[in-house]
Amino acid sequence: MSYKCMYFRGAWLALVVLSGVPLFGAAERGVMVRQGVIYVAPSTQSAKLSDIGRGREVAIMERTPGWLNVVGTIAVSPDPENESDHNVTGWIADKGVITSATPEGDQVLFGEAFDSEMEASQRGGRRGAAQDARRLYARVAEYFPQSPLAAEAAYRAADIRWQIEAADAATRPSARMRDPALRHHIDEEEMKQVMKKYPHTKWADLASYHLLENKLCGEWEAEAKCPEMEAALYAKYAEEHPQSPKAPEALYKAAWRYAALIEIYTTDNAAKKAEESAARAVSVARKLAAQYPNDTGWSSRAERLLYMVQNKIPTFGNAVE
Repeated sequence: MSYKCMYFRGAWLALVVLSGVPLFGAAERGVMVRQGVIYVAPSTQSAKLSDIGRGREVAIMERTPGWLNVVGTIAVSPDPENESDHNVTGWIADKGVITSATPEGDQVLFGEAFDSEMEASQRGGRRGAAQDARRLYARVAEYFPQSPLAAEAAYRAADIRWQIEAADAATRPSARMRDPALRHHIDEEEMKQVMKKYPHTKWADLASYHLLENKLCGEWEAEAKCPEMEAALYAKYAEEHPQSPKAPEALYKAAWRYAALIEIYTTDNAAKKAEESAARAVSVARKLAAQYPNDTGWSSRAERLLYMVQNKIPTFGNAVE
């Protein structure tokens, strides 16, 4: 049997499909921060088993100079949005693998995750970069739980997944349904884990804000029920999370909905309710401007809303004087 044939025979023996089997046990675990290749033997001249991407885990079974014998998790499906994972046994070059013992490993992983996230945001960016970033951020929190970057990394991982699912939900027919219970809900588990593991932090506050999205209506259909409910949700969030970076935005969204109710109630000939909504819009907008004067974006929008409500300028609908 030729040397080349022996390698290909070895490739069949080394390709171990262990779908669903976690990389646990005594083996040292690591995370890829580069695109790598798994070979059947510790040589670039040997048969190639698979590519292995950023953020993918490996269990290190053996070391030899310049090489690692690993069980690595790879993507079977080429579609990064519908990944299917399997494990493969083989050899990779001993570089670009971060373990919990790597000096400044948390910063290296976070830096690679951030770079991948920026790549995903660029027009024509690397395919699958968003999923790479999500995996890498998640590994920071998992491998370095005591790192000062852990909470932010866990939130960023959850946020990327949320954005991907939210974009999908927006394309579904149910996205326009008025009743929130009839709309497609984004999976909340990762956000709830951030809130549970890192309570009373900026990142828990941001995760909590995301959860409001599943409670919002699709289209209001010019009825008061939805803006009333949503205004109350945003106002409550701002009250319970006054230190949140999203508190000013929440107050503005509450005030804007109260302002929108002015026109809805006026159209319904409910003058008293329209006056009450105007008073609430003014009160919440003033609260925003007073509590968060340094957030010039939202505080200036609050001042604009105040001006429009006080001068009876419609902020919702097609009313034109």
